[in-house]
Amino acid sequence: MDFFPDNTTLNIALCIARVGLGLMIMAHGYAKVFRGGRIAGTAGWFESIGMRPGKLNAIMAAGTELGTGALLVAGFLTPLAAAGLVALMTVAIVTVHRKNGFFVYNPGQGIEYCGIIALYALFVGTFGPGTYSLDKALDLNIFFNDTPSHAFWTVVVVGVGGAVVQLLAVYRPPRQD
Repeated sequence: MDFFPDNTTLNIALCIARVGLGLMIMAHGYAKVFRGGRIAGTAGWFESIGMRPGKLNAIMAAGTELGTGALLVAGFLTPLAAAGLVALMTVAIVTVHRKNGFFVYNPGQGIEYCGIIALYALFVGTFGPGTYSLDKALDLNIFFNDTPSHAFWTVVVVGVGGAVVQLLAVYRPPRQD
C-alpha cells in the first residue's frame, strides 16, 4: 500500500480526519492555557488527582495538546503526533475516567470519550496524513516502510510507552479513606 495514495476521496477523508482531530485537541490545550482556571487552575486539578507536580503536568499536558494538534493539522510527523495523543488519552483514562465506567455520561465521566479519541488517533497515525500534508510534501515516509504496520506499532509503542513512563514518574493517586 502506498502511504500517499492517488485516490482523491481517500486523501480528502484522511485530511479531514487529521485536521478535525488536531483542531479538537488544540482547543483543549488552548483552554488549559487561556480559559477557566488557566495553567494555575489546571495545576491544582492535576495535584488533586495525584499528578505531581501539578504545574509541570499542566504545562506538559497543554503543550502536548497544542503540539500534537498542530502536528496533526499540518500532517507532519503524523504517527508521532498520534502517539502523543494516545499517551494523553491513556493517562486520562488511568488517572480520571476508569473508575467511572464506560459511558461519558456517568458521574465523573467514563472512558468512552478518551477511548474513542485514542482509537481515532491510532487510525490517523496508522493510515497517515494522506497527500495533503507536510509528510507528503517533505516525502517523510520513514514510519511506513510501504506498509501501515510500522506506523501502527510506532503509535502503539510510543503512545502507550509514553503514558506508562509518565504515570510511573508522576502519578501518585490520592488515598481513598
